[in-house]
Amino acid sequence: MINDETKKKLDMMGMHALVEALEVQEKESLYKSMTFDERLNASVDHAYQIKYNEKVKGLIRRAHFRYPQASVEDIYYSKRELDKDQIMTLITNSYIDSYKNVLIVGFTGSGKTFLSNCLGKAACRDGISTRYIRIPDLFVQLEEAELKRGRNKLINKFANCPLLILDEWLINSMSEQEIEFIFELIERRYQNKSTIFCTQFKIESWHNRLGGGVHADAIMDRIIHNSVTINAGDVNMREVTSNMNKE
Repeated sequence: MINDETKKKLDMMGMHALVEALEVQEKESLYKSMTFDERLNASVDHAYQIKYNEKVKGLIRRAHFRYPQASVEDIYYSKRELDKDQIMTLITNSYIDSYKNVLIVGFTGSGKTFLSNCLGKAACRDGISTRYIRIPDLFVQLEEAELKRGRNKLINKFANCPLLILDEWLINSMSEQEIEFIFELIERRYQNKSTIFCTQFKIESWHNRLGGGVHADAIMDRIIHNSVTINAGDVNMREVTSNMNKE
């Protein structure tokens, strides 16, 4: 049994998780028959799990997900066009390692945001910093940043996270200023970060919705050619979920 002074020293070294692990061992009789090495290994495993859980919780909190409780296990596949094998591959986060984008396309209510949050949480569980934001909210921040001459700071904020989820992509027409901002953001992330785009608009319509000019060309070129597309289909998941809750 370790004394209070030793526990205090461990706490001062930032090893509270190890203290907690040792305290668990003191209370559980099954550890008494273990060798020193076995108890040490068990303590380290316990402490590691505590630190890991704390890190993941922090990443999820800072991601600002729309659905922080979203889970891959809860994805509904029945009667949908979702490719389960594709989803299972994506949650390994290999697309992030290769800096690929993910384009989630589907009708209103088809569960695009939920899917994106599931992928985002899978990234968080791998220790990958993630950020979720709706495009309308991003442009509100842009407007505020322009007033404070903080445009570059805003770009840095969203350009540097390994996984960025842009929801409601192209939901509204963009001003020239907004299109230029999106170009700068996508350019900064090109070939070194991954971005998930959630949209109800088919990819072939994106160019026109981005203004149809040279910025549209450049944005499309950087998004499309290294991407994976998820067809979320046309099943209204809000209606499905509502009916399931009534049963």
